[in-house]
Amino acid sequence: MADSISLETPPAGSGQANAKFSDPEVTLDGSRRAKVALRGLETLWVNTGTLCNIACANCYIESSPTNDRLAYFRRDDLAGYLDEIARDRLPTREIGFTGGEPFMNPDITAMLEDVLGRGLHALVLTNAMKPMHHKKAALLDLRRRFGDLLVLRVSLDHYTARRHEEERGPSTWAPTLDGIRWLAENGFDPRVAGRTIWEEDEATLRAGYGRMFESLGIGIDCDDRDRLVLFPEMTGNPDVPEITEQCWDILGVAPEDIMCATSRMVVRRKDATGPAVLACTLIPYDRRFELGATLAAAAGPVSLNHPHCAKFCVLGGGSCAGG
Repeated sequence: MADSISLETPPAGSGQANAKFSDPEVTLDGSRRAKVALRGLETLWVNTGTLCNIACANCYIESSPTNDRLAYFRRDDLAGYLDEIARDRLPTREIGFTGGEPFMNPDITAMLEDVLGRGLHALVLTNAMKPMHHKKAALLDLRRRFGDLLVLRVSLDHYTARRHEEERGPSTWAPTLDGIRWLAENGFDPRVAGRTIWEEDEATLRAGYGRMFESLGIGIDCDDRDRLVLFPEMTGNPDVPEITEQCWDILGVAPEDIMCATSRMVVRRKDATGPAVLACTLIPYDRRFELGATLAAAAGPVSLNHPHCAKFCVLGGGSCAGG
């Protein structure tokens, strides 16, 4: 992955304990590191596996046609967590599916049916390319039976083909637009996720997406932040400030608004005997953020000792959840 942050920041005691983000309790200057308590599990993310039909230039999770470090998540794996949510009466209202490309997972439609059948919302993050098209019949059936409980959010990195394909690769623009158009024509109310790497302000980006969708006859309100999500970047220089307890007041940011205050992600690592719960969607490989095998075990506070915690969540204001 070109020009990217290492996803395996070394833990304290690894020989780099004097590096930034290495100690879960204190920052490099000795200040108490900020932590985020779980105020309630509103969104449970499922990483369906890191295999993807394309390889993007700057994919934070390094998804590709060959990366299977996170294996396909299984229907039985998810059933255990859905049972735990019901048994413990957790405030979970949404199950998000991310990857990799979720529609490459053989169990994806069965998992969606299990989630929706329990009355939970399902959010699928997809590139809307060929793997999604292979599931058209199943998606139409789910839409007919469960309506707006099912939402798909499509990655479209810019409102121009040139810049989108700088990130996603050649011949990715038209198939993605075809997928968005199909969703819109079949009543899915598609959402879109773009990037802010392009040195354009938010108003310019939203206006650009709006003009593009209007020209194609696709009715997406690009001023609605739920329907067009613009994500801060996680690539480039990892030398971002560490977040201390004092930063909440200095920055005017509340810890309860940070993504790990309301969400966790479940994964199945390659060759693992069972699934695991991680602190969030953004740090899949750093074992310091693996919190246990159950949602109950993963209910403790999360130390913000990774560059993504600072750059994406605290300073960038990013969140992967739906509206």
